[in-house]
Formats: sequence, structure tokens, C-alpha cells
Amino acid sequence: MQQYNIRTDIKYRPLEAMDAGALAKSGSDKWWNQSLCTVNDCVMRLGVFEGEFHWHKHDREDEVFFVLEGTLLLDIREGEGKGASERTVELRQHQGMMVPRGVVHRTRAPKRTVVLMVEANTVTPTGD
Repeated sequence: MQQYNIRTDIKYRPLEAMDAGALAKSGSDKWWNQSLCTVNDCVMRLGVFEGEFHWHKHDREDEVFFVLEGTLLLDIREGEGKGASERTVELRQHQGMMVPRGVVHRTRAPKRTVVLMVEANTVTPTGD
């Protein structure tokens, strides 16, 4: 089972410069993320991923993934029961996608990938 290091403390205060590159290099875990700052009612997180996250959804919040470095595979389950289907979207450097609330998804990274995420500050980072 993949181990996750999810840091929900806010790293940067308003008007404090953020260095995503240095922060991304500082982690030694294969899968971790750090909350960077809050913006209105949202939180911006930096994640460094290698491996896969579990299937999950957020019942009340949308989520944005934006790849800064590497390749992120975003697996999406659409529909329920016999009509359900799965698809994978490959996001490369400088590409992103918004996953609407209620959509079951998981992220995978075949090798080290750095991702910026934006989501409501009420989200449970591991899914509902």
C-alpha cells in the first residue's frame, strides 16, 4: 500500500514569496503534498507524486490539478453500475484539469511528478 505524507499546515503567509522548486526538491517521500497558502475559501497545495493514490471523490468540492513537472495520469470513473466506465487522462508539464465534485478519481505518476492543486479549504485531502 502506498504511503502518503499529507501536510495540511499552511506553509506561506500573505505577501511571502513561494519557491515551489525548492520546496519540491526538499521532500524525500515518494508521495507527499504541502498546503502552500489560502486564497479566499480555497487552499493551494504543492504535491510531489510517484506511484498511485487511491480511488476517492469529494462530495462537496471541485479540485484542480496542474502539472509543473513530469506526467500525471488522472483516472476517472464516470457513471454507476453496469453503465459505468473508466478513462485515463494524461497530463504533461504545463497541463491541468478540473475534477468536479462527486467524480470518483485517482492520480498516478509513473515517475516523480510535481503538481499544483487548488481546492476548497473544506476538502479532506484523502477524499470523502
